[in-house]
Amino acid sequence: MSTSRLKKWSLRILAGLIGLVLFAILGVWLFLRASLPQLDGTVHAEGMNGTVTVARDERGVPLISGANRLDIAYVTGYVHAQERYFQMDLLRRSAAGELAELFGPKALPLDREHRLHRFRARAERLIAEMDPAERQFLDRYVAGVNDGLHALGGKPFEYGLVGARPRPWYAADSLLVAWAMYNDLQGSTEKRELARGWLRDHSTPEQLAFLLPEHTRYDATLDRDAAQVPEPPIPATAPAWWGKGVATTKVALADMQAGFAADVGSNNWAIAGSRTAGGAAIVSNDMHLSISLPNTWYRLALQYPGADGKPRRIVGLTLPGAPPMVLVGSNGHVAWGFTNSYGDYMDLIEAELDPARPTQIRVRAEWEPIAYAEEIIYVKGQAPERMMVRETSLGPLRVADGKTYAIHWTADAPGALNLNTLRLEGADTVEAALAVANTMGIPAQNFVAGDTQGNIGWTIGGLLPSRGEYGVGASYPLKPGDALGWDGHIDPAAYPRVINPARGQIQTANSRQLIGGGSEIIGDGGFDLGARASQIRDDLAALGGKVDVAHTYAVTLDDRALYLAPWRERALKVLDAAALNGHPARTELRRVLETGWTGRASIDSAAYKLTRDFMWAVGAVVYDSANLEIAKLDAKASVSMASPRWSAVLARLLDAQPTGWLPPGQASWRDVQLAALDRVINEQVQSGVPLAQATWGLRNTSEIAHPISAAVPQLKRWLAAPADQLPGDVHMPRVAGPKFGQSERLTVMPGHEEQGVFNMPGGQSGHPLSPYFLKGHEDWVQGRAEPLLPGPAKYTLTFQR
Repeated sequence: MSTSRLKKWSLRILAGLIGLVLFAILGVWLFLRASLPQLDGTVHAEGMNGTVTVARDERGVPLISGANRLDIAYVTGYVHAQERYFQMDLLRRSAAGELAELFGPKALPLDREHRLHRFRARAERLIAEMDPAERQFLDRYVAGVNDGLHALGGKPFEYGLVGARPRPWYAADSLLVAWAMYNDLQGSTEKRELARGWLRDHSTPEQLAFLLPEHTRYDATLDRDAAQVPEPPIPATAPAWWGKGVATTKVALADMQAGFAADVGSNNWAIAGSRTAGGAAIVSNDMHLSISLPNTWYRLALQYPGADGKPRRIVGLTLPGAPPMVLVGSNGHVAWGFTNSYGDYMDLIEAELDPARPTQIRVRAEWEPIAYAEEIIYVKGQAPERMMVRETSLGPLRVADGKTYAIHWTADAPGALNLNTLRLEGADTVEAALAVANTMGIPAQNFVAGDTQGNIGWTIGGLLPSRGEYGVGASYPLKPGDALGWDGHIDPAAYPRVINPARGQIQTANSRQLIGGGSEIIGDGGFDLGARASQIRDDLAALGGKVDVAHTYAVTLDDRALYLAPWRERALKVLDAAALNGHPARTELRRVLETGWTGRASIDSAAYKLTRDFMWAVGAVVYDSANLEIAKLDAKASVSMASPRWSAVLARLLDAQPTGWLPPGQASWRDVQLAALDRVINEQVQSGVPLAQATWGLRNTSEIAHPISAAVPQLKRWLAAPADQLPGDVHMPRVAGPKFGQSERLTVMPGHEEQGVFNMPGGQSGHPLSPYFLKGHEDWVQGRAEPLLPGPAKYTLTFQR
């Protein structure tokens, strides 16, 4: 073949390859584009009572307007499905223990854990018993979901990537989405109780009271100042396990801290009208959750005639897949928000088995038959797994360290779920909203509200178990002969409430809410330390009077390191001339701590990051051996899970320096701290990053991605947010972690929603070709406030019969 002919053939082959590549790219683009939602035009839908419009603004935030609430429910389902169906599917599958059907064997551990509670069977029973009006409301949403899914030009793109087809939506699935929030907000309680049980069994009562205090001086309770209540004394000696295993145990600081932020829930507060510029209350809420693409929440506004016939507008957040109610927001008369209450809503009760009674078990005074239920877990790529669930009158059974426990959890109880949250849309006063909150079937939350008259209030929204006088003892695994733990639930009229306190402000941040009467009703299921709550309390008090929305919102972004500052002072104190002599690395560490401190968890501060590591390293020195033993009970359990107040306990020891608590091999508390600082240095040396360059931003870089990118890593660059360095941390209002943080920020004065502000990560859509993919995400990163209400319509979709 001549050179010219060879060249022609080569060009043809090259052109063909280019054509194939372009054709493949076009095919992928068309495949993705087919699953984009319809934004403009008219949809003719069966069952509509009238016309509904969906007016989306430039950020994709819809105002859904109609004359009938059932029509609104249908259209909300349609919009949810077109924008978020795969997210909805993951939520129902997570709760039901059905993820392995999509993702294969790697999802089996989580499926087994969740399948134990048989939430799908519970959901189907609840649907069969539901009030007819509520069932009609839910059915209209379900119809909208399925019609919205089927109206897409192609199945949601995620299913093409995992090789599956979306299955229809059912009413029970919406309840499963709500149960997914039980898992998210209360699912770590088992691990916490196992960890606390180990500490109880390996400590004296006096040691235990000190190591696991019921409160600290940081608590900002709503009834009185917790600092007035004496803290438990430091016992003369430490437990036998204290400080052992340091020489042989190597735990990277990053690994020790990895799960710490995953259990610190949310902030909300309200300022009374007596202190605001407009006379109405101001409510602010930022819920802390794991963050991925798309975001947990779908923001919208609803407009329809109220009971009085006048137009009513509700603006706020919905959870795609859950019954179509605004969960956090404002109805023009009352604004409300939630934080996780961290009360004690689960008991682990050790069960007694007897080989002579193979079909029976004792979890209370009497023996009872064990009920068996076979669960089939479908697994992608392999045969289904058959799982036998053993159930008792108190709940399903699990085994840990050779012991069998009944899991007695409010999530499994009658009344765990209902649709009463919908009644908030019609509440006109704080007292009416609190009354609704006390009847809601949701994971028990701190509910904070404010109204147009300037009233503010707090209560618990969700099911509260009745514990009688048992109290704190139920936060440890119970023995078969112990008291019964919780039994039934309390009447809504008995729920604790705080209305219009003298300070003119209310705040919650996952820490202890009450120190006096009413606290025993809630119990302690893992209250946060309280440093965040007390910082918010003081921030709000400093605002004084004539407060506006902008000043209130600014508290959300407070990243001052007030809690960590004393830890830096401790480090500087022990890094004296004698400690630095002959230790150039310590000298450099001191220099960075002195010169690099900004007083904030700022992205440019190496001093903040190293101070934080120092606190955790002291924890590692004394808790290593305990954590190794606790992990044998549950791989995710730890001392920090047993008590989020662990660092406050260590601070007391470092300041009091009792010799009876010195770890073995340490001559002084100064040596303990130097050992921890050397550990920080060594870890940093191993990372390859010099101390001065080990900034908090380098450590706290966002890793926010679509979950499908875990299944198809090659696509992560197109399915992830930018790797932004984030200011903020756990013991301050601006909570931020690589995959965890403020899932939304909302501040509003009811009746003046046009002044309200909002931002959230990820944008409205999780579709990479959507104009709303990551729209507004940069505002969230920077903390810039955007309007709460939808702006002028850019697209309008009309629904008719």
